Amino acid sequence: MFLKPDYNLKRIYDIDLEALKDSGVKAMLFDLDSTLMASKSGKYSDEILEWLDKVRKDFFVAVVSNNNNQSYIEKVKAISDFPLLFDACKPKTDVVIPFLKKYNLAVKDCVLVGDRPLTDILCGKNLGCRTILVDSITAETEAPVVRFVRALERITIRK
Repeated sequence: MFLKPDYNLKRIYDIDLEALKDSGVKAMLFDLDSTLMASKSGKYSDEILEWLDKVRKDFFVAVVSNNNNQSYIEKVKAISDFPLLFDACKPKTDVVIPFLKKYNLAVKDCVLVGDRPLTDILCGKNLGCRTILVDSITAETEAPVVRFVRALERITIRK
């Protein structure tokens, strides 16, 4: 199986927000761990918060995460002022579709942004929305074994 994200970028900050807006994107759905924050940290960096403020000027912003750890979820909820969907079961869409309906979001108006081809990008493809694959926000500090696993997973990407 091969996946082809609509955009394959090094960093989340490389997303061309103007081009997305011009192409009709109205909502950006983000994976959480390793996309918006260091995995399991429960903290947004100041740089991410500043960037998200910029994004929110033109887009509906939400998080779609597979995380189901209740204490972690509560920690993230306490510091987030945008919609959050946890236990999303990506790459399945059964949980994501009702979430989109709740916020009156049409799939064609959404882009799903994440760091994992086999969960985030495949979920976006299954939904029928545009997708953006980014490298982990902590790529430079991840353990070698984590980088190796990520490299293996990216074999599924068609350039």
